[in-house]
Amino acid sequence: MTLDSETKAVELPEHHGDELRLWLRLLTCTTLIEGEVRSRLRERFDVTLPRFDLMAQLDKVPEGMTLSDVSKRMMVSNGNVTGLVERLVESGHLDRRTSEVDRRVQVIRLTKAGRTEFRKMAAEHELWIADIFGDLTPKDVRELMRLLAKTKASAQKSAKARGGTGRVIR
Repeated sequence: MTLDSETKAVELPEHHGDELRLWLRLLTCTTLIEGEVRSRLRERFDVTLPRFDLMAQLDKVPEGMTLSDVSKRMMVSNGNVTGLVERLVESGHLDRRTSEVDRRVQVIRLTKAGRTEFRKMAAEHELWIADIFGDLTPKDVRELMRLLAKTKASAQKSAKARGGTGRVIR
């Protein structure tokens, strides 16, 4: 049986401080949830999580976005976005046009079919997330949200203090 990092840290707690064990627990939870969402997207819709994420960004902006704006929102390189866009244009989920303001810039948006399919995926995705967190009470969720907001602020403050971006990530 393969042990995750959190389990290893719990088995030898004298080797790990509380903050490290907290980090490992957060990482373990993120990995478990992301893995489950990836599997469900692949099994149910034959789509990858990055494609789903790209479509989610575009669903929020019906008039479309530049590749640069999408890459900033997704926190990935333009090169990563370009490959995703190519595949989604080929499948008929996205259309791409040249910007009216700057002919060097491409604007992408969901097609009608892409928007319809994304919204089906998003509705099921929401149910999956509710299922994954199903054992938490509404009070647990509120408390966890409060603590994670505090954690996020602490991480941003630390990054900013050491000269990192400290940028706000939603």
